[in-house]
Order: sequence, then C-alpha cells, then structure tokens
Amino acid sequence: MNIDPILKALMAALHGEGPAVEIVLDDDGQPQAVPVQTDVEEAAVVVRTSGSTGTPKATILTVDALAASSVSTAVALHGEGQWLLALPLQYVAGVQVLVRSLYAGTRPWVMDQSNGFTPEAFTAAAEELTDKIRFTSLVPTQLQRLLDSPAPETLAALRRFNAILLGGAPASAELLAAAHAQGLKVVTTYGSAETCGGCVYDGEPLDGVEVRIGEGELEGRILLGGHTVAAGYLDAARASKAAFFEEDGVRWYITGDLGELSDDGKLTVLGRADDVIITGGVKASAAYIQSKLEGLDGVTAAFVTGVQSREWGQAVAAYVAVSDPSPEGLKGFTARREEALGVLAPKTVLAVKDLPMLPNGKPDRMAMIDMLSNLHQGQ
Repeated sequence: MNIDPILKALMAALHGEGPAVEIVLDDDGQPQAVPVQTDVEEAAVVVRTSGSTGTPKATILTVDALAASSVSTAVALHGEGQWLLALPLQYVAGVQVLVRSLYAGTRPWVMDQSNGFTPEAFTAAAEELTDKIRFTSLVPTQLQRLLDSPAPETLAALRRFNAILLGGAPASAELLAAAHAQGLKVVTTYGSAETCGGCVYDGEPLDGVEVRIGEGELEGRILLGGHTVAAGYLDAARASKAAFFEEDGVRWYITGDLGELSDDGKLTVLGRADDVIITGGVKASAAYIQSKLEGLDGVTAAFVTGVQSREWGQAVAAYVAVSDPSPEGLKGFTARREEALGVLAPKTVLAVKDLPMLPNGKPDRMAMIDMLSNLHQGQ
C-alpha cells in the first residue's frame, strides 16, 4: 500500500494548505484521501463512526482537535516515535496513526494485510521499524490472535513496542493478563471518532480531556469533554445537536455508554446505555450476561441483546463464539449457560467459531441483532 499520497493530503489539511479530507476505499479496496467540503472552520479530517450501533456518521475533526489529541497522546506515552499501522485507514484509529506520525516527524510503517491480519504479517512489519521508540494500535481480536500460540519472533517484536494501544472494543481480563504475563506494554484506550479516538488511557483521561457522569436525562452516561471533541457531524445538524453541547467554554460529547468514576477520577465503563433488556418484567444487563457467558469454559467471545418476543416482551438472545461448535460441544455449553445464569440464560443462542466483525475490528452488532431476531422469530 502506497500511503504517500494520503500523507501528503493529510499534511496539507493539517497545515491549512488544502481541503479537509476523508480516507475512503476505492473500487480495488485501496485507501485514498478525497477532499470534503464543510462549513466548519479549520476542518482537517472527516472520519466515519464504525456503524456498529447504527448508520455511520461523518465526524468532523479540526486541526486543533487533532493537534491536542496528538500532543496529549505523546505526553501519556512519554514521547513520540514510529508507528506501525495495523488498522484500517478509513476509521479514526487508523487515521490517527498517520496524524501522530506527521506531528512526530516520523514515517509510519504499514503492515501487509492482503491476506487479512496474521501474526506472520504483523511480525514482519514490526521487524521493519527503525526507530527505538515504537508504538502500534490494535483491537482485542488482533492481540488475541498474536498471543494464541505465539512464535518467539512475534513475542520479541511485541515486547519491543513502548506501548500497544488497545481499543475499539472491551478487552477481557484474561487477554490483558496474558499480555502482561508476556511482558507487553498494553494501554487500554476509551474514546470514539467523536473524540479523535482514544482519549482515556487505562481509565485516566489524557491531558486536556474531561470526564464526567451525566445526571437527569443523561443519568449514568459517560460525557467526554475538552479540546479533542469533534466539531460535529457532516450535514447532520440534528444528530450533532443531540450528541454535542458546550458548557462554560468546554465542548462535550454525550457517549452511548454508562460508566462510573472512582474517588480519584478513574473511569470504569459499565456497558452501553441501551443494553438493558426487560424480559418478563425483569431488568437484565446485556453486559452482565455477556460477561457470565464469556467466563464459561470453551467460550471465546459473546454478544448479548434483547429481541422482540410475544411471550416475554423481550427475550435474551446471544451470539456466542465457542472453541468447539460441534453438537457435543454445544450440548455442554447449553448445560453450563443454564447453570451460570438461571432465568437470565439466553432463550435463543447462535453458537459459531467466531463473531462477525466489522473492518475496524469491532463486533458487527447490527448484523448479529438481525440474525438473532430472525432466529428467534418473535417467539
């Protein structure tokens, strides 16, 4: 992949010498930077939200927001360095690898993903890095693949990173423990396209980032504020008004997640605000059920949602990735799920080898909801 034209267009946009750009895929699936017209002053980059919970929105990021994000990231990581690009460029985490590299004056290295993400390709790319200070951004699924029976050279390459930013989806305690046991410097990140990507590292907000928990109509919602917050959505005034507000000179973004802050200001993400399932008059947390399912032997990942049900109003349904999807393996899983969850055990389950994923490494929530709804058929 030749990223030079993209870097050139990004550089021009960041210096106010060219229009804002969006990175899109051409007919051959190759990324390219295309100009975007917007009324927002100092708009530099437009990135699409992942679409994991609905129609993707075109988020407008300004020069100041990207600069603030880059500086605060460098402070948190104790320096600037060379980045390995292992994520799609059309999403904010991939764009940020290039933006941070431009601000650092280093050249990012792009791994070959023509055959998908493989430990071999990642290792080969990591071995090409030349800077002593090196970083990469991954999603949990990628890190899990790298740590499944890793080759010695893969572990050696991973250990040379000064930090491995991990975001895009919640990382299990087991995955983080495995990474730390191997001596990897993993930093969990929380944020979104609307905040120039990750703006909370290991529960701590970056410099210039504010976090608070909403009250009243926004009870329990995580609110993110500061200089990294986006200018809004392109050609979507109503959506922008619903998601962003300003207060006392601070711009805030209303996330779709619930959270809590410790006494020392550390953020814990509890799950999505829309993950409460009311089934037979009982309120159940999809995040709680998911964590219980993922704690069962043989379950590698799970997604839980509520589907319409004539009998229950909503029925708990789960899309589960299991290591043994054979009839015998599924029989054992069924018994364990009933024992672990009792009345909250999913009424409908689709068990497969892997969860369906979006190109940015996030679980494809909408696709799984559709499949589970079709499977349940309103029963």
